[in-house]
Amino acid sequence: METIELGDVTVSRVREFYGPIGFTPRAFVPESSEEVWEAQESWLRPEFIAGEPPVVNAALQTWVLRSEGRVILVDTGGGNNKPRPGTPWDHLETDFLGNLARAGVRPEDVDLVVNTHLHADHVGWNTRLDGGSWVPTFPNADYLIHRNDFEFWNPANGHTSVLGDGNAHVFEDSVAPVHEAGRTLLWEGDGYRIDAHLRLELAAGHTPGSSVLTLASGSERAAFVGDLLHSPVQILEPDANSCFCEDPGRSRAARRRVLGWAADRNGLLFPAHFGGHGAAEVARDGGRFAIKGWAPFTSYTPGDEG
Repeated sequence: METIELGDVTVSRVREFYGPIGFTPRAFVPESSEEVWEAQESWLRPEFIAGEPPVVNAALQTWVLRSEGRVILVDTGGGNNKPRPGTPWDHLETDFLGNLARAGVRPEDVDLVVNTHLHADHVGWNTRLDGGSWVPTFPNADYLIHRNDFEFWNPANGHTSVLGDGNAHVFEDSVAPVHEAGRTLLWEGDGYRIDAHLRLELAAGHTPGSSVLTLASGSERAAFVGDLLHSPVQILEPDANSCFCEDPGRSRAARRRVLGWAADRNGLLFPAHFGGHGAAEVARDGGRFAIKGWAPFTSYTPGDEG
């Protein structure tokens, strides 16, 4: 199963990539403890870690929401032909658009793209190569981006990132062409209402404009959390950041806030990069959280083809 219903909103999972990304567990989440990886290894394998010594498996995927007659994409992965030196996303060649079509969505059908933040592996399919130029992949869509991220990642503004050159070229090939085409909606402040079911909320820390898309429809609750969670161990150790956070303190606070929101409302959490079943329910466990269950999506496991 790759589609579920949450109240009046349909959610589909569309894969771009799944597999090892070259990080050992504690290089990926350096603030996590060795003990948590060892204690949870039996179920973290093979969906989330694999091999010996273990390396992290991660997914690039887009969440497709159908809400109030509109088609909405949450994050757009790495993209094809993008120069991303030193990363697993360098010059990818995948059948993402074919996978999207198999989910019933053509590029011209998309009404709205939500970029939870502007890292390379969240904006790649914002654009495609057309005769040597980058053009919007989804020509009829508006692209929602928080202004904080737009300003932070614009090279003209000269900001320094913890990634060093790890996000090089991204603004130029995946953000600026969309903006120049007049398709960006740069939202500001703490929140932006999309429709009666969907609301964007600022959750800065991972990047200055990192956001979470919350869903409330009937009795169903969910949150599409981008990179607030890279690994399930961050549910068990919520103060453990990945190695990619610009503001570690704000990132921890945002993660705890979202985990608490989901635990108190029986909400599903949809991180950007989880393999396995992709989304999880959580419960409070003292000062931490526990995984209560998984979404009914078909599990990604090593060896699966996209």
